[in-house]
Amino acid sequence: YDLISERERIKEPRRVLSEEEAAVLSEKLKCVRKGSVLKAVYYNVDAYETVEGFVSTVDFTFRTLTIIKTKIRFDDIFDVSGPGIPEE
Repeated sequence: YDLISERERIKEPRRVLSEEEAAVLSEKLKCVRKGSVLKAVYYNVDAYETVEGFVSTVDFTFRTLTIIKTKIRFDDIFDVSGPGIPEE
């Protein structure tokens, strides 16, 4: 089943954020706290994925965010949303 779902996955190129979009995302990430509910869109290998759930850890030193058991590098995050996160 994993092989079938991998073949069905639509590959897409990584989008580059503009300086303004990167600044907005940075402000959003500053509001993320452990235990909050968050929805994140991030680049994973060759396509964008969405994960939603409780934030397990936020590590500003190593620039990573963990939602449930999914560890995401800040550089791979395209957008985040949730309660307490300002909209654009």
